[in-house]
Amino acid sequence: MGPSPLVPDRLQQHRTAVVVIDMQERFRELIHGLPAVIAACSRLIRFCEQLGIPILCTEHYPRGLGVTISELRNLFNPFAPIEKITFSCCGNGEFNDSLDKLKRDQIILCGIETHVCVYQTAFDLLRKNKQVAIATDAVSSRAAQNRDLGLRRMAELGAQSMGVEMIMFEILKRAKTPEFKLVAPILKE
Repeated sequence: MGPSPLVPDRLQQHRTAVVVIDMQERFRELIHGLPAVIAACSRLIRFCEQLGIPILCTEHYPRGLGVTISELRNLFNPFAPIEKITFSCCGNGEFNDSLDKLKRDQIILCGIETHVCVYQTAFDLLRKNKQVAIATDAVSSRAAQNRDLGLRRMAELGAQSMGVEMIMFEILKRAKTPEFKLVAPILKE
């Protein structure tokens, strides 16, 4: 018996990319539980940087909303955010071109706001036949109920709800590998 078409593939290092959505300075005091979201995003970014998993970062109208918060911006090497004015990242040509060049079909989303930009991006990626995983501890909205509503709606559409730690261990698959040893300090946080 083959795999169920209803069960998505496990995340794989060579198939995965991460999108960090709109983690910008202007939202710092507005987003529910932002310090924990920043910590989870940081952990995911550092993990992916160590394993060579590509990461795209977007900034929604940075002239009005500021640049990506320094705690995350400083983790990128190099830092090259994609500026957008559409709520869905997929409404931006530069984003679509960048994602297409990566040739990755498993996309992990983190950032803000869960019920707006993260949700609309997940919706569009799913329509493009991408497998979408939401790093649930690395997303939020101004109001907790909007975060929860966004997560529920994305799950209804077929996006996977996973914590950052679940994502990391699923990508690694096993211990005692060179990759595992490389990211062990991040796993222990």
